[in-house]
This record gives sequence, structure tokens and C-alpha cells, in this order.
Amino acid sequence: MATIIDGKAIAQSIRDGIATEVKSLSSSHNLVPGLAVVIVGTDKDSQTYVSTKRKACAEAGIRSIDVDFPESISESELVDQVRQLNANPDVHGILIQLPLPKHINDERVLGEISIEKDVDGFHPLNIGKLAMKGREPLFVPCTPKGCLELLARSGVTLKGKRAVVVGRSNIVGLPVSLLLLKADATVTVVHSHTQNIESIVREADIIIAAAGRAFMIKGDWIKPGAAVIDVGMNAIDDPSRKRGYRLVGDVDFVEASKVAGCLTPVPGGVGPMTVAMLLKNTVEAAKRQIVT
Repeated sequence: MATIIDGKAIAQSIRDGIATEVKSLSSSHNLVPGLAVVIVGTDKDSQTYVSTKRKACAEAGIRSIDVDFPESISESELVDQVRQLNANPDVHGILIQLPLPKHINDERVLGEISIEKDVDGFHPLNIGKLAMKGREPLFVPCTPKGCLELLARSGVTLKGKRAVVVGRSNIVGLPVSLLLLKADATVTVVHSHTQNIESIVREADIIIAAAGRAFMIKGDWIKPGAAVIDVGMNAIDDPSRKRGYRLVGDVDFVEASKVAGCLTPVPGGVGPMTVAMLLKNTVEAAKRQIVT
């Protein structure tokens, strides 16, 4: 049976450490890290995600600057607001909750965030440096960073190992593949146009599942002893639940747990790590403001 990686417990340990560090920054440097969380509109999922991030800030002692706009805000108005946040010395990190309304070009808005405050790690310069050998970005995207932290804390060696990333999104698949490369893994990315996906995944020592398809990866796709990080978060109907649905990953957890060496559950695996890494990036941004 696989060892279950408790992302919730690991994330809480990291958040406890962050809270201690925030207290130290406040007492030693009179500096309180500040994170501006920007949301546009009233999408329920986005509201839930933002509420979680703001609550996490409060628990860690990070100042949460709440920036809420109606869906009717224009792209130029939103860009102006981002520029004001860039200029605000109390704001060390800026997070814009996606998706934005269709009339707003998210690439333009995200590109306006100062690279020094890009705690989500999606600025083209940060992604570009992540892709280049011998360069280091100021910030790494939170979910991919959390994936590698889970592997490290589970004692999984990356150097020289075969890693397969299932999915190539800008948010997870692409950046996590770049991080694995930097860690000297041999990386293959499979996607919707890849042929014989199963046979490629079966060769992996490390699997990062980020395709957004419930139970896509079956137990017989997994090499015995492989490390499996399931980034998927899919809602499936479940009349027995009060909400009428439950959340599952991209990996068939029951089957995979019989074969894998270690495995993250959904929920309670990668999700909590994403928030923890956001807080960590925000504290790092604040620390860079300290003049030594």
C-alpha cells in the first residue's frame, strides 16, 4: 500500500513557520508583509478561493489588502488599480484571482504586476527565468512549488529520475515540468494530443497529474513504487453527499494506492500547499524590502 502524503499537515507546518517569521519581521524590522488579493465580479468559486487566501493571511499575521471590483470594471480601470498597488509600499505581493471577465485581457493585466510583487509567479519574466538554465525567477508559481515541496518532504529523489507530467497548462503543467528539469529529473509532458499516454506514464518514477479529468490515471498505469502527485480537483455527482457532489482527483485513488510508493489524496493533498506557498512567496517579497 502507498504511503499517503498528508498535504494538509505539511502545509500547516509550513504556515506555522511562516507565522513565526512574520512575528520576527514585525518585531525586528517593523515590517508586516502585505498581500493584495484582487477579485473582479461575484463568481462563487472565485469568492471561495479568495476567502480561503484572506483567512490564511490573517492566521499567519500577513496583512490582507482586500481589493474587490464589480464585473463591470473596464480593463483600463483595472490596469490603473494594479499600477496603484505596484506603487503602494505596504503591498508586497499582488494576486489577481482568475478567471477575469471576458471583456478583460488577463495577459495584459497580469503583465502589469511588478515582477517584485508577482507572488503568483506568472509574470513573463519569472516564467522566462524559470525556463532558462542558470537563471532563477524571483517567484515560482505556487501550485508547482507546492508539488515539489511535497516530494522533497516525502524523501523522493528527483535527480536522474523519470518524471511524467500529465497536462501542459500555464498554471501547473508547464511550470512544474520546468521545476522538475531544474531538479535534474528527465521530464516528459503528455497532453491531449499525445499517443499511447498509458505506456509513457507507466515508465515514470514520478507522476504529476494535472489534466483536469476525473480518475483519468488508473492503477495499471502506475509503475510499482512510483511517487504520484495528484493536482486534479474535479467535482463528480454523489447523491449521498449533502452538496450532491464530491471532489476527486485525476488519479483513481483506490487503485493507485495499491501500486504507488507514495500518493497525495484529493482533497487534502496539493490544495493546502498552494495557499502555503502563496504565503511563503509573500513573506519572501517583504524580506526583499529590508535594506541591509
